[in-house]
Amino acid sequence: MRVGVLALQGDVVEHVRALERVGVAAVPVKNRAELERIDGLIVPGGESTTVIRLLDRFELTEPLTTRVRAGMPFWGTCMGLIVAAREVAGLEQKTLGLIDVTVRRNAFGRQLASAEVPLSIPVLGAADFPAIFIRAPWVERAGAGVEILAEHEGHGVFVRSGNVMGTAFHPELTGDGRVHEYFLGMIAEAQARAA
Repeated sequence: MRVGVLALQGDVVEHVRALERVGVAAVPVKNRAELERIDGLIVPGGESTTVIRLLDRFELTEPLTTRVRAGMPFWGTCMGLIVAAREVAGLEQKTLGLIDVTVRRNAFGRQLASAEVPLSIPVLGAADFPAIFIRAPWVERAGAGVEILAEHEGHGVFVRSGNVMGTAFHPELTGDGRVHEYFLGMIAEAQARAA
């Protein structure tokens, strides 16, 4: 299993280390050749408008969206969820439109409002997940076919639609590997379907 982490900007190293902790070597993805060799892609936290511009500059936008629409699993964390969304509330911001949600940037507050909260995520088991929110978005609207896997303060913060998932929080900054393992399960499912 080859799990890619988009390595253009953001907390790439933290995701690489989190994947190593659950027993998978990560592949940093900076170009089309690297994108073509992976089985699933994580887009880490960072700055969404910067990453959209870098995807265009490195000619990754079209091949990335084509692979995801063909079934490659995709996980966006924080900024990655914004990049994947259909639209951004209150802003004319370009996105990849991979999951039918409307997100609001910095919805839980600015940097000073960052917090770790115990989050109930039933698909991960009974124990709460230590969710770290840093300038996090929330989901204001979820379209048909989008599962809301967790909520915080009445808003979706963990969503999935088929092979695309997004978290408003940062699992890679915790020692808890359950969200990464959940994504690895999505990749295994996709590989089984393709076999």
